[in-house]
Amino acid sequence: PDPACPMAGMNQTQVTEFVLLGFSHGRPFLFALFLAIYLATLLGNSAILSLVSLDPHLHSPMYFFLSHLSCQDLCYSSVTVPKILVNALHSQATISYGGCLVQMFLLMWCAGAECALLAVMAYDRFAAVCQPLRYCQALRRSACAAAGCWLWGLLDSAVHTLLAARLSFCGAARLQHIFCDVPPLLGAACSDTRPNELALHISSIFVGLSPFLLVVISYLCILATVLGMPLATSRRKAFPTCSAHLIVVTLYFVAANLNYNWPSSGYSPAADTLVSVLYCIIIPMLNPLVYSLRNQEVWGALRKAVRVGATP
Repeated sequence: PDPACPMAGMNQTQVTEFVLLGFSHGRPFLFALFLAIYLATLLGNSAILSLVSLDPHLHSPMYFFLSHLSCQDLCYSSVTVPKILVNALHSQATISYGGCLVQMFLLMWCAGAECALLAVMAYDRFAAVCQPLRYCQALRRSACAAAGCWLWGLLDSAVHTLLAARLSFCGAARLQHIFCDVPPLLGAACSDTRPNELALHISSIFVGLSPFLLVVISYLCILATVLGMPLATSRRKAFPTCSAHLIVVTLYFVAANLNYNWPSSGYSPAADTLVSVLYCIIIPMLNPLVYSLRNQEVWGALRKAVRVGATP
């Protein structure tokens, strides 16, 4: 929106709800698609949480952080998808003003916490592979690191939510999206959004870009160490795993940063919605597969749990 507020001459009304315009077509298809994704997300991440909690062999910093990632992904999807499913069943998709702010707050909290946690997980892998002798000492305070990630996301989310709460809206409040997020709110506002935009840019540097650089540096160091391993078998096992992790993490960070820093000249509500769905809904479904697909310890714990469950 224009910071000069070209709509300032219009009457500013007290908004009680927003109309979500991302549901114009294909509601039955959207309902089936998001329901399938949500169920897969619940199944995969709940399985990771259960296995890490029940199997003593998975009581290590790496799986401790993985369980927190699964918890964040469950929260991520549960913040948005249930409301999407409800709206897909109605002729007009709406969300209350208070519900919109709460959804945005929880969404930003999960986003900020996950960015920090992905950086911590990358450093955990770096310490395990590149500095194994100091690994236990370096990550002795895993609980503090995980709590710091959640707190980091909470503080970032609180800033954006407080700034969003001061926005004014003129006429019918319509959001070009399927859930509440900062960019569509700024697009619908008729008051000055420059403080919000500045906060987004600052947040993108410290919450988005900085953790991403740490992730890339950590994985580059890991790949360099792996390539220097004497056994070709070890390289073949480690290289695909690290590559898969890096690809998914890169997708997440690029999509998230693009969502909150979309160039105003090329902004497209439809493209913004697709990018948001990628990092808020698709990536949380993929994370359990990516982090456990080639992990023999996780599969061993799963086979053990299945055997125990099948025992009469």
